[in-house]
Amino acid sequence: MTDRHAEGMRIRRQVLGDAHVDRAEAAKTELDAPFQDLITEGAWGTVWASDGISLRERSMLTLALLAATGNFDEIPMHIRATERTGASRRDVLEAFQHVAIYAGVPRANHALKLARATYAEMDAAERQDG
Repeated sequence: MTDRHAEGMRIRRQVLGDAHVDRAEAAKTELDAPFQDLITEGAWGTVWASDGISLRERSMLTLALLAATGNFDEIPMHIRATERTGASRRDVLEAFQHVAIYAGVPRANHALKLARATYAEMDAAERQDG
């Protein structure tokens, strides 16, 4: 394991939580293991590990980019991560408003729909735990 991979796993766990990473690691197969290593080292061990901007700002950028490019599948995961990165619900709304202006209202609208549903799930889980 490289230093970048180890740092990527550390950041990935910090941002996404141990439970999420443990599930992803358990689901890893021989086919996708090289891809998982690529994103662990590249996305998490390089981009997310950089101290150039905060994790809060990275969350906002990531959510805006996912929405703007129509890559909606990972939005719920990154909404959940905001609990660990410090991006508030207002921050997320602001990011998606930027998407509406610069990439299109339908994409921002769909991203907000996903955010609302994910926050509702998070709130329900918190009520059960609380």
